[in-house]
Amino acid sequence: MKTIKLLALVMGIALLTTLESQAQEIGLRFGQLNGNNVALDGVFATGNFSRIHANVSFGGNGLGIDALWNPIYDDIPDTDFKWYAGFGPSVYLADNFRLGAAGEVGAEYAFSEVPITIGLDFRPYLFLVEVTEFRAGFGLNVRWRLP
Repeated sequence: MKTIKLLALVMGIALLTTLESQAQEIGLRFGQLNGNNVALDGVFATGNFSRIHANVSFGGNGLGIDALWNPIYDDIPDTDFKWYAGFGPSVYLADNFRLGAAGEVGAEYAFSEVPITIGLDFRPYLFLVEVTEFRAGFGLNVRWRLP
């Protein structure tokens, strides 16, 4: 168990370092998330029409890591909102280790006066390793846009 916790800590620090050095937006995500209730949230571009939406979650009894690819990212007509959908791997490191996939569908608003983006999304999880389990929940993202 100590080895898993140490591995989780090292992986979390490595992901946070990567997010901070390459992120276009970084902030927090609140809500039901991979067995936890709060996460460090980062978004960074992988091209003109896609991005990676990554989270390192905590607040429960373990550490969750999600890295979701958002291949569809478009404006909602006649509004300043944007919508996104995506999928990717999800891992939860704790006494009850879980490995699976997550999806997400959401909308966000980027304020023009201040460099803040607020979003709301729905994220279902399907875990297949250690235990087969389906979870889903909503989350609120508040991120700072980096120059």
